[in-house]
Amino acid sequence: MKDLNIKKHPDPVLRKKSGSLKKFGESEKELASQMTTTMRVTHGIGLAAPQVGISKRIIIVDTESGILKMVNPKIISKKGSSSLEEGCLSVPDKSVNVKRAEEITISYIDENNKERTETFSGLTARVIQHELDHLAGKLIIDYLPWYKRIFVIGRS
Repeated sequence: MKDLNIKKHPDPVLRKKSGSLKKFGESEKELASQMTTTMRVTHGIGLAAPQVGISKRIIIVDTESGILKMVNPKIISKKGSSSLEEGCLSVPDKSVNVKRAEEITISYIDENNKERTETFSGLTARVIQHELDHLAGKLIIDYLPWYKRIFVIGRS
């Protein structure tokens, strides 16, 4: 198993949109396992493949729902909203107040190649949405007002 390194802003891989996968193949399962280890070592609760330099639609989430390994996650519906300070392994030493849905229903492929549709709320919903942003090339600093974003990006 090779070590994965967390890519940090302004690494260009963090701004790429990730490509969809047909299934959760053996190489994706190995990658998901490595990502889980990397996430734990770095004390994260979520990790997206672009954060380790791989533009594939894979996310790992470790919250009160346990470890979730997802391929091609997609939000089907959202309910409610709340704001909370978020940090990010790829944007160290920064936190940003981000408004997100309180509850989401998503479809995804699990590690057994089963298509699933599930509803999540609270912290798990927030982390999934954060990781989905990474798959779209979006970072928490993109939620800052333009005048603060210029300051943060200029100091990267």
